[in-house]
Amino acid sequence: MSLIVQKFGGTSVRDAERVMNVARIVTDTFAQGNDVVVVVSAQGDTTDDLIAKAEEINPKASRREKDMLLAAGEQISIALLAMAIEKLGYHATSLLGWQAGFETSSAHTSARIRRVNVERIREALDKKNIVVVAGFQGISRRGDITTLGRGGSDTSAVAIAAAMHADLCQIYTDVEGVYTADPRKVENAKKLKEISYDEMLELATLGAQVLNNRSVEMAKKYSIELEVLSSLAKASGTIVKEKTKMEKMLISGVAKDTDVARISVIGVPNIPGIAFKMFSKLSAKDINVDIILQSIGHDGKKDISFTVAKSRGKEAVAALEDYMVSHGAKEVLYDDEVAKISIVGAGMESHAGVATKMFEALYDAQINIQMISTSEIKVSVLIDINDADKAVKAIHSKFFD
Repeated sequence: MSLIVQKFGGTSVRDAERVMNVARIVTDTFAQGNDVVVVVSAQGDTTDDLIAKAEEINPKASRREKDMLLAAGEQISIALLAMAIEKLGYHATSLLGWQAGFETSSAHTSARIRRVNVERIREALDKKNIVVVAGFQGISRRGDITTLGRGGSDTSAVAIAAAMHADLCQIYTDVEGVYTADPRKVENAKKLKEISYDEMLELATLGAQVLNNRSVEMAKKYSIELEVLSSLAKASGTIVKEKTKMEKMLISGVAKDTDVARISVIGVPNIPGIAFKMFSKLSAKDINVDIILQSIGHDGKKDISFTVAKSRGKEAVAALEDYMVSHGAKEVLYDDEVAKISIVGAGMESHAGVATKMFEALYDAQINIQMISTSEIKVSVLIDINDADKAVKAIHSKFFD
């Protein structure tokens, strides 16, 4: 007997027909003699709809109350899936995040998992129940409902797999695995049989929407082998693991991230410590900074540009504007009509000219580059958002056709 954790995203349970489809997948796995824990996201666009409702009432609502609202989406999903499993003749127990033992930090809307007390899940499994857990949510030490941020259900599933030493963690999506680019946008995108944690982590961080980056980070930390596969088609998926058997490809994929905003602080005094003071203002608000570009100082001044998540962009500007201007900066500029395009691949370490090939593809497509960031296994560029899809296709064609 094996313990298998299965996670299903919002598109997999968006309506009654798909909920029943998931129930059949889950019960088939159970019928093969396995213990099964299922982690489910909110149906379809439920989370977006709830966010819109909050905006109608109070655009400046506290993060605590937003969590109280958003957590309702998964509660609906787990109850409906448990009912569907019962309809197929099996026993099911649905559990909210706090009931499943998820203890988190108190950072509302972006909480971190502190520990998972799986005692109640084990009790339900011992009674031969299929356990259906609400992903994306937990409870703080103060007893407040918290949510883990976008894609948090992936992290919930991996956390359960790690805490229970599961034999397999399967992430079901609406695509058949991990591709070299989004197959819904790039016709000749190729499915990968396997990919390393490091490559998958970079792709997830850089905008590939198959897996949440925190879930991949956790899977690597606890050596949880992941299988990414489709809930809509019976086909082999992609295995995410530490080492891959295949000869390393030059790059593993092209990713696009449109949740990006560029902030430029113009005319910053060219004195020691100014960058530290500037970015510490953002750190204090848990705002992550990505690409950073600093100009060569002139006339005792310099310009510093960087990117943040678009959802935190205006908050970042507000945190900096008064402080920086009062300390001698000329102005703070904001632009969220940008996109980050990235290539990722462990094979880049041993091949020269990869970045040049990417830049050539963008040149051929007449796309201007605003900022560049590199590491051993990735190259990212910031471009105009209107060129994003064209850039992905051009780069993918350059490397894979």
